[in-house]
Amino acid sequence: MDKSKRPFLKSKRSFRRRLPPIGSGDRIDYRNMSLISRFISEQGKILSRRVNRLTLKQQRLITIAIKQARILSLLPFLNNEKQFEKAESTPRTTGPRTRNK
Repeated sequence: MDKSKRPFLKSKRSFRRRLPPIGSGDRIDYRNMSLISRFISEQGKILSRRVNRLTLKQQRLITIAIKQARILSLLPFLNNEKQFEKAESTPRTTGPRTRNK
């Protein structure tokens, strides 16, 4: 057969299948910080389902667990470490301003 006669056949490329981020033995719980921290960005935001490669049910359970951990102060609501470093380095004056003559 010529290649011109079979235009709709797919090429046989091998691809590496990604492993699911949550194993069957992992329990999604607010106390499982090693699991929960994988699904939070550096700024403290919950990553989307498409980025996490989770099922809808798993994403819902992760979201609930993260929110429970935040309420119980196991996780911060925001992670603003960089903003605090900048704020500390800038000198601020307190009191009335004085003019230099």
